[in-house]
Amino acid sequence: MRGLLWFSAFITVAILVLIVGYIFYKGFPLINFEFIFGDYSPTGGGGIWPMIVTTVYTIVISLVIATPIGILAAVYLQEYAKQGRLVRTIRFATESLTGIPSIIYGLFGAVFFVTTLKLGMSIIAASLTLTIIVLPVVIRTTEEALKTVPKAYREGSLALGTTKLQTLIKVILPSSMPGILSGIILSMGRIIGESAAIFLTAGTVAAMPASIFSSARTLTVHSYLVTQEAGDIQLAAAIGIVLIIIILILNFSATFISKKLNKADY
Repeated sequence: MRGLLWFSAFITVAILVLIVGYIFYKGFPLINFEFIFGDYSPTGGGGIWPMIVTTVYTIVISLVIATPIGILAAVYLQEYAKQGRLVRTIRFATESLTGIPSIIYGLFGAVFFVTTLKLGMSIIAASLTLTIIVLPVVIRTTEEALKTVPKAYREGSLALGTTKLQTLIKVILPSSMPGILSGIILSMGRIIGESAAIFLTAGTVAAMPASIFSSARTLTVHSYLVTQEAGDIQLAAAIGIVLIIIILILNFSATFISKKLNKADY
């Protein structure tokens, strides 16, 4: 059994190393200052700075909308709602949303946000679609984080004469913040990795967006399009390197902040 476990772990790590190694092997020669901070040129050369800016826009807007809604929904389900059929239905709906393919979200966003609300192919339409995609992740991770807070914390706070709302704000949420932050970081990774939903709602304009109502393309959409249109695997791999670095920075930042918050709790 021990040998089987080690073999499984080796296969998992080997696949990861193979994929990342191939991406770096193909794309690293293109990585330079001009590639990262230059404007894209469809005739060849140029950089990916407009796509990086668009990706940051979608991350910030989506999380600004999804985080408070997700946290408040999780707090209600875990701390205030009477556990019964309604709560079970809400949790089932949340879990069902997690399993829906992103292309379905993209079709919904194209029909509702782009056409019905007349937002057009734009960053805001894509961000609202991504908000729906990551909302279940924020809700579920926040619920699990709230469950990890010891019951004695709640009882001790209430015994000192505080209200339930004060206990929630001063005790429960700070204690569960590392878990909540982990859910937000997972949501960031989901947003960065999305392509189908963004392709159908934000468009494919490879230029610096003038505002959140402009059509634009993110790094993942750009990687897909340069592969499909020009067959440029090397350029797509270079974009993949930038995406990997962004995700690593987010993960390391989340780990660092979580450790700081845990020390602060103690």
